Amino acid sequence: MEFIREYANWFYLIGAILFILTLRGLSGPKTAIAGNRYGMLAMAIAVLTTFFVAENPVIWMILGAMVLGAIVGIARAKTVPMTQMPETVALMHSLVGLSAVLIAIAAIIHNNKLIELGPDLLAANRVTFHEMSKVHLFELFVGCFVGAITFTASVFAYGKLAAKKWAKTISGAWVKPVQALIFIVMLAAGIHFFLTGNMTSFWAMTGLALVFGWVWIAPVGGGDMPVVVSLLNSFSGWAAAGIGFTLENNMLIVAGSLVGSSGAILSYIMCKAMNRSIINVLFGGAMGGTATATAGAGEQVQRNHRSGSADDAGFLMSNADSVVIVPGYGMAQGRAQNAVKELANLLKEQGVTVRFAIHPVAGRMPGHMNVLLAEADVPYEDILEMDEINSDFPATDVVLVIGANDVVNPAAKDDPSSPIYGMPILEAHKARTILVIKRSMATGYAGLDNDLFYNDKTMMIFGDAKKVVEDMTKAINGTGH
Repeated sequence: MEFIREYANWFYLIGAILFILTLRGLSGPKTAIAGNRYGMLAMAIAVLTTFFVAENPVIWMILGAMVLGAIVGIARAKTVPMTQMPETVALMHSLVGLSAVLIAIAAIIHNNKLIELGPDLLAANRVTFHEMSKVHLFELFVGCFVGAITFTASVFAYGKLAAKKWAKTISGAWVKPVQALIFIVMLAAGIHFFLTGNMTSFWAMTGLALVFGWVWIAPVGGGDMPVVVSLLNSFSGWAAAGIGFTLENNMLIVAGSLVGSSGAILSYIMCKAMNRSIINVLFGGAMGGTATATAGAGEQVQRNHRSGSADDAGFLMSNADSVVIVPGYGMAQGRAQNAVKELANLLKEQGVTVRFAIHPVAGRMPGHMNVLLAEADVPYEDILEMDEINSDFPATDVVLVIGANDVVNPAAKDDPSSPIYGMPILEAHKARTILVIKRSMATGYAGLDNDLFYNDKTMMIFGDAKKVVEDMTKAINGTGH
């Protein structure tokens, strides 16, 4: 395999180009499958090349880890429902952060063992040793603490998205001072390690970074979790890039930088869609924190709303000229995307113009609704982003909201006291008739009551999203009871 060793950088360059093509492909639904294939090929090239250029690899450990990882990954990919995809993504980010920490620890321990051997034993065992420069120490410092923060923050994000009892949101006047104190001490320990190579400082920095990752994300409200997942994706990339410098692996540097930069750009886009800054999301308190507590305490004000049946909704939509469907997490929870596709096709057959409106932060992760609709083979041209569809709502006969809440809440436009005031929303309230499918009148993930549900033009249809949509289809077909 001398050929691979000799041309390793060329193979890495090919892999880097394929990773760039991966990101390009993933930027649109039509090219996403090709993008995934480019990424798989790039990763295969990167792993195989690194396997053959590594010095004295412990083959059974490497192959064992690869096989075990492949088994777990394939099993999870085949069994994970779309409702659990956001927490799965967060958990994957945690593993990237953990690997960065473990590599940094291994590099430090390896370096110290070589120092203990001394020059005579090194020569006798034909082992070369290059003392870590300040540059290497800085790379370890950055890669390790970013990886540690990513690990525990991602674990908390997983727990939050999966509604685990241990992932409790923290709040209070003490949170920010504690965050600042942990961060400052962590940074001081890291700088001391960088300047002196002191192992005590290294362990202190790593431990504090693990604590900081948890305390940093724990105050963030559920409504902001999509942004957090995107940001942690960016962090995992930068952690990988930092460790790439330590390992002197060009492929890891390039891949980590691509993930880090793309995650940062996506976080910016999502914050812009919410009319908030990233600093406000991460350090400005939890979106809807007060509302969540209020709703949980059972103090939600009782207001009048109008409810109807699936037959009523089917009649209204079949007699409309235009229908806009707004999917939300309720569609994912009810696994209703295929039923929604059938409903849309039936309405089209009857001459109704049907389109889908997607908010950038709908669901629990970036692009959640787009993935669901793509899974159901909804035509790409029927799916419109918020900026493309908002001007059409006043001329729309019927809007069908399926399990969405915060992204259609008029309080973002009308109520300056609302935590989401100023956030751009899908302006469904401007349509002539609004139909909303929900299990109950409970608040959404951000814990906020929705004025849209009490609008005079709104009719609530209660029940499981898939069952309700199927009943609507039967009503339009004339096969309902």
